[in-house]
Amino acid sequence: MRLEQMLFGVKFENPVLLAAGTCGFGEELREVLNLRALGGIVTKSVTLEPRIGNAAPRVVEAGDAMLNSIGLANPGLERVREEKLPWINEHLSDIQVFVSIAGQSPDEFWRIIEGLEDEEGFLGYELNLSCPNDKGHGGLPFALDSEALREVVAGSRQLTRRPLLVKLAPNVPDIGPVAAVAEDAGADGVTLLNTMPGLIIDFETRRAALGAGSGGLSGPALRAVGVHAVHRARECTIVPLVGVGGITCANDALQYLLAGASLVQIGTATFADPRAAERVVDGISSYGERMGVEAVEELIGAYPTPGSPIGAPSGSR
Repeated sequence: MRLEQMLFGVKFENPVLLAAGTCGFGEELREVLNLRALGGIVTKSVTLEPRIGNAAPRVVEAGDAMLNSIGLANPGLERVREEKLPWINEHLSDIQVFVSIAGQSPDEFWRIIEGLEDEEGFLGYELNLSCPNDKGHGGLPFALDSEALREVVAGSRQLTRRPLLVKLAPNVPDIGPVAAVAEDAGADGVTLLNTMPGLIIDFETRRAALGAGSGGLSGPALRAVGVHAVHRARECTIVPLVGVGGITCANDALQYLLAGASLVQIGTATFADPRAAERVVDGISSYGERMGVEAVEELIGAYPTPGSPIGAPSGSR
């Protein structure tokens, strides 16, 4: 099966990327994973100033999931521009790279884009508008405040012609209209979705298991939520969608593709198995060969909307 596809004006060798916050800037995994075997990566979220992150412990197991509160620890805009992007440009020029960016105000997002726009080594930006550490005017993460979301995306659109992905949060009544707001404001694609807020309490100490208290839930427990989010967004938008949440094997990734995602991202699985993404690529290819699928595009959105004929793609507009 042909895995490559043209998106955002460039070729992705396959639909599997590594998710933001789980692969650093690529360099951290270079000795345990063949990054060139993937479609691309999304870097750790970059903020205007360096952040040391939240108090330890930052990661705990949560049954069939993981709870984390890293606090967007990163070296900041200046070091990313001077150290990280040159390495990416030298070593990862044959895969697609999105730089994740985060800020505590719309202006911080825009200043980061202005600071990176003339640099080489990456395709576009993923706007992390769903991190609980960074909030909009209404005291909510930007993705939970439609006007704040629109403001950040529209302002970013004016500053760059590079592709803009907008990463949304799962804890909304209906993510479809939120994705439509992002598209209308200028997003080239939507990433679905970020972690779900969660809390684990140690019943012996009666304290939170995480140093910061609550955190973000990820892993297999989030997968059905993510697949549903992609399906709803596909019904409300026409831009490419990126599915993320709970992908551990090819079967998981295929659910996202069938729901309407053009690309998928793997995050939590990388902590347990650094080569998980490579295995997902191989598994998607094997599925296509077994099912007689000629190209990965044939799978995207092939899940039929209930009530439509089998084989009719969902969400066509």
